[in-house]
Amino acid sequence: MRIATATLAVLALAGQATPAAAGHRPANDGIWRMDGYGTVLAVRNGTLQEYQTTAVSCLEGDSARRTGPSTYTLPDGTVLTMRTRGGRGRGSVRVAGSVGDRNLRRIPGLPDACTSPAPEGPLASFDVFWQSFEENYPFFAAKGIDWHAVRDRYRPRVHAGTTKDALYDVFSEMVRPLHDAHVAVQDGDRLFAQGRPGTVMPTEGWDTEVKKFIVTRDLKDARNLQDFANGRITYADLPGGQGYLRISGFGGYTGDGAPYAAQLAELDKALDTVLGQEHTRSLKGLIIDLRINGGGSDTLGLRIAERLTDTPYLAYSKRARNDPADPTRHTRPQPAYVTPAHGPRYTGPLAVLTGGSTVSAGETFTQALMDRPGKTVRIGQPTQGVFSDVMSRRLPNGMSAWLPNEEFLTRSGRTFDGTGIAPHLTEPVFTKEEFAKKRDSAFDAALNILRAYGDATG
Repeated sequence: MRIATATLAVLALAGQATPAAAGHRPANDGIWRMDGYGTVLAVRNGTLQEYQTTAVSCLEGDSARRTGPSTYTLPDGTVLTMRTRGGRGRGSVRVAGSVGDRNLRRIPGLPDACTSPAPEGPLASFDVFWQSFEENYPFFAAKGIDWHAVRDRYRPRVHAGTTKDALYDVFSEMVRPLHDAHVAVQDGDRLFAQGRPGTVMPTEGWDTEVKKFIVTRDLKDARNLQDFANGRITYADLPGGQGYLRISGFGGYTGDGAPYAAQLAELDKALDTVLGQEHTRSLKGLIIDLRINGGGSDTLGLRIAERLTDTPYLAYSKRARNDPADPTRHTRPQPAYVTPAHGPRYTGPLAVLTGGSTVSAGETFTQALMDRPGKTVRIGQPTQGVFSDVMSRRLPNGMSAWLPNEEFLTRSGRTFDGTGIAPHLTEPVFTKEEFAKKRDSAFDAALNILRAYGDATG
């Protein structure tokens, strides 16, 4: 299951501390309410404190220290940039690795609930859990779930003596019918999460098994087989002039805990080799294999897309649910564009391989290629169907709930949450039968299509 550090929480931050000049009150200082995301920020004395709010609660979230005039730092090392605008009554935050800004509005002070003792006990935890989904989850109607009926069914099972183990089971049962890979219940080392029925969520072991099969079967006659980015990216030249690029995630490129800037630099090093000037001139077609992709940073996916076009175009627009009482209301969609990279770019035909183990940032990258100028064909199975960053909500008893609250829109306003992005050409992906017969139908179809396209164009 992909959830990068930058997307686990509503906020993520990083850098080196730079004290404000003596006597100068930074423009960011004050209390800010975020548009959507159920969040209030208190910025003062060089510290940013997140408050996670609902109609029934206010719990402290992450805290950060100032890293410069507009940046703050969390211990995990992710970057957040905060800016003011419009007479300093408005502002925005941008999380490194996440697409788009989150708008802020200055408010006079903290909500009353944030200055009162936090609720305690199993019933309080239940109410915060239920309310967090009630106010932020966008997909109840699409999934046919009556969340109010869920509360009526499960709340009578919770009382002052309910154990943490029992409450964990209750929460897991409540969200199980959502079949949403970006929904999870966490209690220490325990984590309940599940994907869309009929799919396999990506794991390190599954990725290793599939990669071994691909190298042995699909790449046995390939040249220049290379691994990059801590093994998350693999490239090989195929007989006939095609290339093969496998991406198993959009993060983890430099090991655990590395900041976004280091991940980006490692990706650029890989792309400079894979899509260098001489290479891009000679390639007759490129297979991009996302069939086992655990996600990560959406902006790393856009970075790759920038190497695959000479023409700017809209990748998608992003919006978040922002009305606790009305799931049909959202923030203004923010467009994300693919802008051609400086230097060599590959603009020839692409075959993009996807499946149910293509998750989150793997899916937003797939979506970013849908309107790519030039020939792009998707082959395999539908992607998992989860696109949003993941909100991490703390509960009074120390447990956490994870949930999405965003949608990624096409130019026409379509979304693919739940169903995933369908391929143009359906082929089996890593089934037991495919393994048993040493077949990779999706790969073979991609290679045949690219070869046919190359023959047709001379």
